[in-house]
Amino acid sequence: MADDLFELEQTQRMTREEAAARLRELADSLERHNSVRVTRAGVTVTVAVPDVVDVCFEVEAGDGGEIEVEISW
Repeated sequence: MADDLFELEQTQRMTREEAAARLRELADSLERHNSVRVTRAGVTVTVAVPDVVDVCFEVEAGDGGEIEVEISW
């Protein structure tokens, strides 16, 4: 499976507090385990994250809004 591409894009409606908790879980996983584990539809994928990454932070404000955080390497 090393050559297989795993992609997951998921949008969920949740409270602001729930979204903050989800971001904390991601941050804790990156800091403590140097990886992120994702389980969806019975499939679990662990993504190893290197020590140095590129972080893109984008904010759109207006009638609606969006905050986008992208971590890549």
